[in-house]
Amino acid sequence: MIIHVKNKGKLIVDDFYLKCCVGKNGLNANKKEGDYTTPKGVFKIESLYFRKDRVGIPRCKIRKKSIKKNMGWCDDPNDKKYNEEISILKKKTKEKFYRKDHKYDYIITINHNHKKIPDKGSAIFIHLTDNYEVTAGCIALKKKDFEILLNLIDHKTKIKIT
Repeated sequence: MIIHVKNKGKLIVDDFYLKCCVGKNGLNANKKEGDYTTPKGVFKIESLYFRKDRVGIPRCKIRKKSIKKNMGWCDDPNDKKYNEEISILKKKTKEKFYRKDHKYDYIITINHNHKKIPDKGSAIFIHLTDNYEVTAGCIALKKKDFEILLNLIDHKTKIKIT
């Protein structure tokens, strides 16, 4: 299955057309760290992270992991843990998973820059939005649409961003 993100506002999966938002500066085939763009390309869906205290344990066909207070993602291009999950207790530059708002109640990681090339972008997720405001480079959906997506995808699913 392919999830298709076309332009700035539409995510298509099977027969579902879901409204989404992307990076503030649109889509970009040459993603750079901090450029506020969503990378173009075809990427594997990796894992679902979720706030068990807010959404329970989701039923889905992809690998999943409950978010703990000390979890985050390294976005420091000079760190050996660049573009991977980290414990935020020791790291300065990171994307915290455990947030007061609800944007990261669900997070799907994709394998953008899986080779960890410095400054090619990190922390590109599919996560939640309340109002479809632009992101720093992620793709965001309303909770009800995210849950539809979770029911449709599996470990073979890819996302195509054009």
